[in-house]
Amino acid sequence: MQDTPNIGADKSLLLVDDDEPFLRRLAKAMEKRGFEVETADSVAAGKAIATARPPAYAVIDLRLEDGNGLDVVEVLRERREDCRVVVLTGYGAIATAVAAVKIGATDYLSKPADANDITNALLVPEGDMPPPPDNPMSADRVRWEHIQRVYELCDRNVSETARRLNMHRRTLQRILAKRSPR
Repeated sequence: MQDTPNIGADKSLLLVDDDEPFLRRLAKAMEKRGFEVETADSVAAGKAIATARPPAYAVIDLRLEDGNGLDVVEVLRERREDCRVVVLTGYGAIATAVAAVKIGATDYLSKPADANDITNALLVPEGDMPPPPDNPMSADRVRWEHIQRVYELCDRNVSETARRLNMHRRTLQRILAKRSPR
């Protein structure tokens, strides 16, 4: 892919995510789109980069092993008001979306978001909405992703996951035994 024409003169991009394979893939994809990428895998590393070299653009995971990605957004806003920030998360919730936007995020995307969706969100003109994703997840896939996330957070404990999701344990076992929907 060629240099994206509306990136601007400052092409610096900070990517903060603790999912190493996702971070590497996204960094490579964003470099192909013309960004000068710097990566961090924790809140502490993200804040250090944001303080030392505040970028023009940032893509930050909401939940990181050492804390909340919104802490990095706050540092970015203090150091560089014009930074365009997209918050990524596998935990899509209205309350966190509102919090992210209130402290200055440009947009909020649920994982898995691809590089095109992220680029569109970063480069959308001020006040405009980015175009909808080309291939949005189906409702069944969104449900399945949510169940998988809660299952992982409960350390793969079926009974605890079922309790938190307010569903019968056997129903959850049947869902977990199936392949993921498209």
